[in-house]
Amino acid sequence: MKKFALLLIMCIAGLFTAHAQKFALVDMDYIMENIPSYQQANNELNQLSQQFQQEVEAKIKEAETLYKAYQKNAATMSSTQKTQKEEAIVAKEKEAAELRKKYFGPEGEMVKKQEALISPIQDKIYEAIKQISLQKGYDVVVDRASASSVVFASPRIDISNEVLSKLGYSN
Repeated sequence: MKKFALLLIMCIAGLFTAHAQKFALVDMDYIMENIPSYQQANNELNQLSQQFQQEVEAKIKEAETLYKAYQKNAATMSSTQKTQKEEAIVAKEKEAAELRKKYFGPEGEMVKKQEALISPIQDKIYEAIKQISLQKGYDVVVDRASASSVVFASPRIDISNEVLSKLGYSN
């Protein structure tokens, strides 16, 4: 009876290993580097980010200037003047924080712009990967760029160049 149970378990294990999954790799960083529209979108985002950062820094600098002037003249001010200056400083700091949130917050201008520029490109890439996977019967496609646990993978299972070709870009 034990031999039969052991034989049955070995047969079942053999069936599972016989139906091995097919894996493929892509390198999203490599793919995106080779798509000119992604590079343009990325450059536009960087320029916009710098512009927004300069505006935020200008507000912070205004608050710092108000604070330095307050420190310099605090000894000669009345308590009402001090209160007014302190409120002006706090208001300017709050303005800078709100501007930072408006531009760089979770629902800020940068996130919206990134979604508008980058998401359509990523959607096309994912659709190309899906089509190639269905055509070639891949069960799993792993992104080499984000999979930190992949220590080594054979270059023959990397379909990044196929994805670029499917999108109309030659490498």
